[in-house]
Amino acid sequence: MRHRIYLHVTWTTRDRDCLIDANAAQLLDRLLRSIARQEGARVIEIGIVQTHVHMLLQIDPTTRIPRLLQRLKGGTSVIVNRERGTTTRHSLRWARGYNIDSVSPRAVERVRGYVANQAQRHPAERINGWNGRSCRLSDR
Repeated sequence: MRHRIYLHVTWTTRDRDCLIDANAAQLLDRLLRSIARQEGARVIEIGIVQTHVHMLLQIDPTTRIPRLLQRLKGGTSVIVNRERGTTTRHSLRWARGYNIDSVSPRAVERVRGYVANQAQRHPAERINGWNGRSCRLSDR
């Protein structure tokens, strides 16, 4: 049986501070895809700018959404901070909560374009040195 359950998930850095640089974005891209797979979700698209993350996901009916989001947010900040060796002042910290919307199968391509174009939508928050395409082909 084929499941068509799609979600558009967004969350921000704490205080919408510009905490995501090119190295963090590349690491986040890999980690988010890996965690999603482990939790029964498939990443269709990721959009990352300096202050927030957008993801378009296809999930299995058994995917536990609160657990998925806890791991996507909490797990990534711990690993990124450890890898970067950042001080508390410059550490990657996420704001509380997240936004989640269901996406109809007909709207998937439109939402995919929206998520992929975050750097164009927020040019002041574009991440210099990262084009947003580090792992995209591996999940198709």
